[in-house]
Amino acid sequence: VQLQASGGGVVQAGGSLRLSCTASGSPFTTYAFAWFRRAPGKEREFVAAITSNGIGTDYRDSVKGRFTISRSNFEKKVYLQMNNLSPEDTAVYYCAARTRSIVVYDDEYNWWGRGTLVTVSS
Repeated sequence: VQLQASGGGVVQAGGSLRLSCTASGSPFTTYAFAWFRRAPGKEREFVAAITSNGIGTDYRDSVKGRFTISRSNFEKKVYLQMNNLSPEDTAVYYCAARTRSIVVYDDEYNWWGRGTLVTVSS
């Protein structure tokens, strides 16, 4: 599967962005998806994940209540709605896929898209 993330940009603190990840090349419903991010000078970290059937989700604690992951099997897209953004959310965001259940470890995901940069100004 090929993944392409988009939707990043510059936003003020308290603002919102919606990231999209478009998948192509393989049956979309085969995959569970996740968003990871890498902030400047830090390691890549798990943000959110969604199961192949869209029923199960998982979030890192710092984004719970602010971020929502969703998927459209018709559009073959995965979304990350990010609300009430803070400067600490500034990072390059990556979407990733695997064919098994969702996990928080990046080395368990087999397919990755190029990142999209989110910059939150204070």
